[in-house]
Amino acid sequence: MIRKTKNMGKYTIVLFMLSLSVALNGCRKSMDTRIDTSITDGDIASDYTRLWNFGYAPYTYVRNGFSAIDQNLFAAVSDEGEQTAAASAAQLFNEGSWNAFNNPDTVYANCYAGIRAANYFLEKYDTNYKRILAYNRDTITDHQFQYNLDVANAGWLLKEARVLRAYFYFELIKRYHNVPLVTSTIAPGDNTNIAQSGFDVVLSFIVSEIDAVQNDLQQDWKSYDAGSDGRITQGVALALKARVLLYAASPLNNASDDVAPWKAAAAAANDVIALGRYALDNDYRNLFLTDNTANSPETIWAIRLGAINDPERKNYPVGTPGGNSGVTPSENLVAAYEYTGVPDPQDPYANRDPRLGYTVVANNSAWNGRTIEIWDGGRDAWNKPNASRTGYYLRKFLSDDLDLTQNESTQHSWIVFRYADMLLDYAEAMNEAYGPDDNHGWSLTARQAVNQVRSRMGVQMPPVQAVDQPAMRAGIKHERQVELAFEDHRFWDLLRWKDAGTVLNQPLKGIRAVKNGPSFTYSVSTVEGRVFTAPKMYYYPIPQAEISKSKGVLIQNQGW
Repeated sequence: MIRKTKNMGKYTIVLFMLSLSVALNGCRKSMDTRIDTSITDGDIASDYTRLWNFGYAPYTYVRNGFSAIDQNLFAAVSDEGEQTAAASAAQLFNEGSWNAFNNPDTVYANCYAGIRAANYFLEKYDTNYKRILAYNRDTITDHQFQYNLDVANAGWLLKEARVLRAYFYFELIKRYHNVPLVTSTIAPGDNTNIAQSGFDVVLSFIVSEIDAVQNDLQQDWKSYDAGSDGRITQGVALALKARVLLYAASPLNNASDDVAPWKAAAAAANDVIALGRYALDNDYRNLFLTDNTANSPETIWAIRLGAINDPERKNYPVGTPGGNSGVTPSENLVAAYEYTGVPDPQDPYANRDPRLGYTVVANNSAWNGRTIEIWDGGRDAWNKPNASRTGYYLRKFLSDDLDLTQNESTQHSWIVFRYADMLLDYAEAMNEAYGPDDNHGWSLTARQAVNQVRSRMGVQMPPVQAVDQPAMRAGIKHERQVELAFEDHRFWDLLRWKDAGTVLNQPLKGIRAVKNGPSFTYSVSTVEGRVFTAPKMYYYPIPQAEISKSKGVLIQNQGW
């Protein structure tokens, strides 16, 4: 996970953000399995490697979206797609049978483990980093150079820990709403029964932490030390703040529709845009492939996973050797991609938003050296064992022509923040705060921001047509659905908009293709019914095990 390299001095620690051996599963027993809090300050001061590892430990709890649920994409719990396996954790969400005893999105313990790792490092910083840095200054050969380097790196790690702690708290409040706010390490024997703080209190803490450190973070690891690329930067911190404030302004958390939170969210997103460090990639398809993801000017923060083939192995079409279908797109999603010309009944995927072809594998399309046969009786048809039940397969994120029989692999990274979602965050907040065409003295209006996303090279969709604020709101929601498909936004968007009670109660649809000589006929079918119980499912239940351990201090969310 962490290695040392001879780079810019004696020791520069290079973070391999989340190897699959860690894989950032949603839950771990305790931070004690990662950090030995029984060691003394003297132990730390005599072990340079251990001390640095504490600084990097919080990173190992950031979730990799490729294995969010069922070791696959979280999209399967939304209207974006379906998990092929009949028995799956995602199915608990889809049938509404998840509860406080059995919630497959088990992030509660994992986030608090990450928070504890950050708290521990922050507490040990003043005493032990200063001690070990002084020791190195006096003992290593190139002491002044290395001392200066270590001081700078330690300072950045200190700020990064605070941003990571804020990130984990955001992941908690977007699920559970009110959660305990813990800002120090809880030692064995301490009172661990801490009551929840209100959403607004935790929100204020997150924003204040980012505000306190944003100007002291590294601006660009690539140019300073390419081996450390993937660590928190100023852009990451500002993007996190923009996302947090967008959620706070949304109907789920802003019942009075107060315009002030929307203005704050717009200002935060504008801060990211105003940095001038990010730009839309000219190739939407390749943005999500190999090392392009980590190196794209669009990427603000991505989790590096190294050379793997798990996404392809899990999600390639069943007719491709080694493919297991995995998470397959729904007709609900496919229907959202606009036509750019006259619809063709013989080829319903022609003349569509180009992002459809970059995201979804449809019947009779060419991929991986063959024609995909999702028609009744074809190699990839819905009635084949372990085949897609929706009549589509996933293409986004998956590299072309990977030979799984030879265990070929390629670089993968999971994007947490990218410039397009910042533009869409900005567009949404600006529209709610100022309307579609008032830029409030900044560089972009809501309309201009969303049209930048639509007009990128290789997509080049026409400008959004919206005559007023409600129409623009609908246009932005639509744009998020197609632009951010499968990137772990849709489920949370539906919750924060309070649209889940309608959308996630609709049946999941698929397509059936029948081959008639050289042509095909297509019909829409129901894959399964879906259940979302509002209002209780807008927030997760606090895990019952945590309720029990707290001896009644923690209060269960309404309805659970």
